[in-house]
Amino acid sequence: MSSHISALQQARLGYTPKLPKALRGGSVGVEFGAATAPASHQEEIQALFPLTYGQPLVTITAGGNLPAGPLKVGVVLSGGQAPGGHNVIAGLFDALKAANPDTRLYGFLKGPGGVIKGKYQELTAEIIDAYRNTGGFNMIMSGRDKIEKPADLAACKANLEAMGLDGLVIIGGDDSNTNAAVLAEYLQREGCKTRVIGVPKTIDGDMKNDYIEASFGFDTAARTYAELIGNICRDAQSAVKYWHFVRLMGRAASHVALECALQTQPNITLISEEIQAKGITLGEIVDGIVQIIVDRAAAGRNYGILLVPEGLPEFISDIKTMIEELSTILGTEEEYLRGLADHSERVQYLESQLGDHSARVYGSLPADIQEVLLRRDSHGNVPLSQVETERLLIDLVSDKLRLLQSHGQAEAVKFSPLGHFFGYEGRCAYPSNFDADYCYSLGYAAAQLVRAGVTGYTANVRNLTRNSDEWLAGGVPVTMMLNMEMRKGKPTPVIKKALVELDSEPFKFFAANRESWGVEDAYIFPGPIQYFGPAAVCDAPTVTLALEKGVKVQA
Repeated sequence: MSSHISALQQARLGYTPKLPKALRGGSVGVEFGAATAPASHQEEIQALFPLTYGQPLVTITAGGNLPAGPLKVGVVLSGGQAPGGHNVIAGLFDALKAANPDTRLYGFLKGPGGVIKGKYQELTAEIIDAYRNTGGFNMIMSGRDKIEKPADLAACKANLEAMGLDGLVIIGGDDSNTNAAVLAEYLQREGCKTRVIGVPKTIDGDMKNDYIEASFGFDTAARTYAELIGNICRDAQSAVKYWHFVRLMGRAASHVALECALQTQPNITLISEEIQAKGITLGEIVDGIVQIIVDRAAAGRNYGILLVPEGLPEFISDIKTMIEELSTILGTEEEYLRGLADHSERVQYLESQLGDHSARVYGSLPADIQEVLLRRDSHGNVPLSQVETERLLIDLVSDKLRLLQSHGQAEAVKFSPLGHFFGYEGRCAYPSNFDADYCYSLGYAAAQLVRAGVTGYTANVRNLTRNSDEWLAGGVPVTMMLNMEMRKGKPTPVIKKALVELDSEPFKFFAANRESWGVEDAYIFPGPIQYFGPAAVCDAPTVTLALEKGVKVQA
């Protein structure tokens, strides 16, 4: 790390994260609950994980006699960055050293690939101290390799045994924690002593359940985006002439968009899960947006803010149908299509092959998006992630408004749209106090699970809307969170992503207020993340978590 650091980083290095009461004392114990089982596919999952299936929930308690001998433990950062990862490592390090100063912690470099290749470095106090309460994963870097192929599992075992590791902590999202379960089962079967513990990370907020209340990084990322959205809301009111279309992270789930809506109260927020559940078509989405634009213009407000999750196209019924038909055609006619001289010929051919409705949907799309949909990724899928959803909506809304105005309607509308994408801006921000505390506690809890000798668990900390004194730390068996899904054409065990539930309190609060937010300027300006000051300003959890736990929120 550079020796030149900002004044804020210097101040943050001295911040002491809060811990649950059970983790503060010199002696720590664990309590085991009843045996567990996944919500579905029990027989299939038990067959795949016979040695780690059905393990009990673990609660960490104050006082106890966990082994205090010296250990060797590894840690790896897996997948995309999320604020607070360094504090997980710091908490892991501090807990291990508190139990025995001779314990050694090793960081595997550049993600799971470092475990497979045996690339690591010992993490000392000097290294750890320079990264406390900072964003990013640059201490040991990350990567997206998966430990699942037989050769990779064998290589990991060989490296872990050569290092004599007692434990390996995998910090990652749903796929990474699933990989942790696969590796834990494999090492158990092979008689390797290394215990494997996961830590729940993802800014998308979709790794949560009854026992994991939040994935770390979500709080900070949502606050970072909400600051930017609030700034844009203020700018829209100041310039009074722009409509801002903002695309946000969240391909599989709309938690980020929903949380940002709850924090800033923009005029329009599209929730992918609602659109899928109600079978709303692309045309209906555009009509709904246009209606709010027209209504606001009639009130003298030719400006506004719209939020859209990046994964929206995958949830729109007619887009999905069109993509399925398109994929079938590409499977047999891709070479022919590539041989056509120009784009207009490809469009003409496809419209003759697609069903009537799908042909109309495809024909309505801008040319650059039509081209994107003719590509396929390494898995043979249409790369919907490359669709700039905000640009798509701007183009379609513009077309619809021009059509209305050509018929003497919507004459008050002056539509000047601007598109934005907020993604990487939120992944490596300085963690909020909440994420700094939560992540440090997760690392501390992971250390106790390694000391307790359990494997195939994800560390958890609960009661997060309460004072940290009341937080409860422990571990949940990964097999309990698994279900079977089709991946690459075959049933595969994975942790089920938590999508926005339409009967949840956060969504119901949003749905009850969005009509008034649409026409009025009900904007909230959250401003930048605050690290110093009243707890209500600096330490509060997300609005999503507050509503889920029954905390009252004002609209």
